[in-house]
Amino acid sequence: MLLLASGPAALAQVPDSTIKAPATPGKRRPGSVPTQPVRIISADPNEPQSPPPPGERSAQRTKQPGISRKAAPSLTPDSTGLAVRDTSRAGRRQDSLHLADLKRRSQIQTTVKYAASDSIQFDVTQKIARLYTQSVVDYGEMNMKADLITVDYGKNTVLANSRTDSVKHRLRGKPVFKQGSDNYTAEEIAYNFKSKRGIISGAITQQGEGYVHSELAKKQADNTIHNLGTTYTTCNLAHPHFYIRAAKAKVIPGKSVVTGPFHMVIGDVPLPLGLPFGYFPMQHGGRGSGVIIPTFGQAQDRGYYLTNGGYYWAPNDYLGLRVTGDLYAGNAERFGGYGINTELTYDKRYRYRGSARVSYTNRPTTSILSTGTAATNPEYVPPPTAQTFWISWNHSPVPAPGGGVFSASVQAGSSFYNRVNTLDPRRYLAAAFNSTISYSKQLRHLPINYSIQATQSQNVQTGVMDFTLPNLSVGVARQYPYQWLGIQPRGAWYEQFAVSYNLVAQNRISNIVEARQLASGIPLLGGSTSSYTIPVSLSNLGALLRNAQNAAQHQFQITLPSARLFRQIQVQPSINYGETWYAKSLNYEFVPEAQAVRIDTISGFNRQYSYSANVSATTTFYGQLNFKKGNVRAIRHKVTPSVSYAFSPDLTKGNAYQLLEVGADQRGNAINGALRDNYGRLLAPQTFTRYQGFLLSQSASARVSQVSFSVQNQIEMKVRNKQDTTGTQEFKKVSLADGIDLAVGYNFAATSFKLSDLSLGYRVQIAKKLNVVVSSSFSFYQRDSTGVLLDKYLFAQKNFRLARLSSANFSTGYQFNPAAKPQSKANVPRATAPANDPVLGSPTPVAIYADYVDFDIPWEASVQYTASYTTNASPFRNDAYAARNPFFSNNSLTASGSVKLTENLRLSSSLSFDLRAGSFVYPVINFTRDLHCWQITGMWMPVGITRGYSFTIAAKSSLLQDLKLNRNRTILNR
Repeated sequence: MLLLASGPAALAQVPDSTIKAPATPGKRRPGSVPTQPVRIISADPNEPQSPPPPGERSAQRTKQPGISRKAAPSLTPDSTGLAVRDTSRAGRRQDSLHLADLKRRSQIQTTVKYAASDSIQFDVTQKIARLYTQSVVDYGEMNMKADLITVDYGKNTVLANSRTDSVKHRLRGKPVFKQGSDNYTAEEIAYNFKSKRGIISGAITQQGEGYVHSELAKKQADNTIHNLGTTYTTCNLAHPHFYIRAAKAKVIPGKSVVTGPFHMVIGDVPLPLGLPFGYFPMQHGGRGSGVIIPTFGQAQDRGYYLTNGGYYWAPNDYLGLRVTGDLYAGNAERFGGYGINTELTYDKRYRYRGSARVSYTNRPTTSILSTGTAATNPEYVPPPTAQTFWISWNHSPVPAPGGGVFSASVQAGSSFYNRVNTLDPRRYLAAAFNSTISYSKQLRHLPINYSIQATQSQNVQTGVMDFTLPNLSVGVARQYPYQWLGIQPRGAWYEQFAVSYNLVAQNRISNIVEARQLASGIPLLGGSTSSYTIPVSLSNLGALLRNAQNAAQHQFQITLPSARLFRQIQVQPSINYGETWYAKSLNYEFVPEAQAVRIDTISGFNRQYSYSANVSATTTFYGQLNFKKGNVRAIRHKVTPSVSYAFSPDLTKGNAYQLLEVGADQRGNAINGALRDNYGRLLAPQTFTRYQGFLLSQSASARVSQVSFSVQNQIEMKVRNKQDTTGTQEFKKVSLADGIDLAVGYNFAATSFKLSDLSLGYRVQIAKKLNVVVSSSFSFYQRDSTGVLLDKYLFAQKNFRLARLSSANFSTGYQFNPAAKPQSKANVPRATAPANDPVLGSPTPVAIYADYVDFDIPWEASVQYTASYTTNASPFRNDAYAARNPFFSNNSLTASGSVKLTENLRLSSSLSFDLRAGSFVYPVINFTRDLHCWQITGMWMPVGITRGYSFTIAAKSSLLQDLKLNRNRTILNR
């Protein structure tokens, strides 16, 4: 049955959007997706090249200023027309009984609805209806709009055309055809309701990020389109900047575009660049696999190369495997080497996500080709071995109530890998890498939690590696005995009794064998006087296991009832007891014939215990100064003083320590082969710990009876809020000091140096932009000309002096981004001020996606300054000595920032200058140029052994991300 409808009722069924005139050259194509932003294209093969999927964010820490913190832009067409593909399961349901087919009696299987804003003409004899001006026809999933539509319901066909405006003499109402998620804009459309086939002239359709324009297209019933005279482009302009021209093409909606022989056209200029056939995959509801086109180039020292070529395999929506390789030709005599990179990414929503990467490189240990004499051609950096590898793994779970949490952060590999295979300054300059794989769980309905870890630390400069396999930790939350007895809480004093327990068990394997040394220069019989490392390999597994250490430490803390003195002072006592268990111990024996001490390792169960008692008294008081006039209304000072006393007995007389006679016996008489000091005096009996250098061992501890005093200060100021125009927030708080901390202690039981160093610190954060941290340490004791401390106070000398500065650290950072002006375009909200960490901080986790450049930020900048002072071994005596021992042990200035020079050009830089050495440390300058559907990115490192440059021009679309031209000369491909 064919139902015809017109008038207001019919018009109510028509969408409000109308067909607009075709866009003029330079204008965005109607119904197109937004232009994709510029992404960071790095010459470093360890960095990701693909942008994040729509709606995703790059979780890794950004490596340069001006990076977008927003989610990846959506590829959904805007409100001008194109529909979104339905990926829900609702459209996949099938009628197993085929009941719907019983209702279909005519060739037209559903209602045809149509409307027009001008008029509708009916020819009942010919069974033809003509719709004029803003005409619409709906038939099931099919929707057609045009200025003139002719419906022949006798032949089951519909014909859509545009018409010429009699006033402006231009076409209006170009036909737009939509069926399901497929959309077409054309000059003329003919469609058959029965066969669901059609002929489209001048068709324009969007497939994912790409646009297909055909002179003539034939649409099949399965929505496959055969095209003649086809152009394909990812530029969303009506007159695209570039396109691929082919005589014939086949479009499989949502899957791919397949063409015959094609060539590229840029700026309406045909280029002699083409292939005998083309295959262009499309983004769809799932993920797709495909070949990764390699990048071609020439390295000055390793010849021609192909890099980052391989295959990406996506078996499902949760897993993706990327395998790429690098190949260097070298010269006629030697091969240039190769590299293999395997990256696995996985994401299970609401469960976990992560990525793992394994990289292997084979690089010549000497330069193959001459590096030349140009300033940008630094010397070849030879690796110590040809074969290097690196493993990275980052696993982040989503915690669930009552469930265990498994996480991993792994960074490990060859010590020299990052020196020749990366451009990331944090990796290139990092001295140490750490890896942790852990599982933790809080037992449900029990106050017990546990965690099992496998950790590894690696110093790439010294080659020292430590493995802790495993590291077990079990904790019991604070328990109250009155609850065990079933006593109801009444606020009594005994309810404050509490006990807690913690267990730490470790097995550590290290490849460094420490030197055995005894105090007072007592000679040892056997052993090594200097430490050495064992190469980590399977052949040395036995030596590594013999060097392993294991221990289990138990700690109990007993909290006693607290008391309040004078209603303001809180007194809290506590008792601590701990034991450490070992499977071996050391035995010392003096050998008179050799006048040396021999150390033997004895297997068996051993325990080292410790116990102490503590009591602390804390209070808080305030001082406030008010002002009746001016912008400053009040200044408040908060003071928190604390006094504590700690006591522990002399543990050197227990079974964990051994008293050895090496010079004189306990009566002062010389023994056989007695040792003497430099002044000829007999050495007194020495006390040695049986667990020297053991895991979790405690140093020899004499009796402790120490009083400690600390003061914490906080100063705030209330000022008038000049930004408040409503009177609701007339004043605001400004911090003058987040903390001014002071601490000192005195040990009454010590035989020397009873007064500890005075620590003094200051920290403040102003307007979430300026961060200042100062820490220092002062000594009260004199020292001799060689820098050795003397047990004499400074104030006892002739020239009165209370204390001497022994060390100090100053760090400050400022973010030049006016957060106090929300209306400013330069404002990028930050939760806190930039941390005072140097730019060369800890290496970042595994990066999954490339970053986007944010052109909405006009500018941003930050400056950080760090300085450290440490007392030299002896005072400055002359200029030569001062030159060898500078005043500052560390003195550096770091600056980073970015600026938008034009609407499409952005410049960013990260510079670190070592004021002590007078040189730059890994300076990097980046620039980005947005060319609408193309982009240009560049990097320049002007000085240092890593100096070089990288230049890339590439298409912005992720579909054509391998369409790029590179010119690199860096440490990776000189």
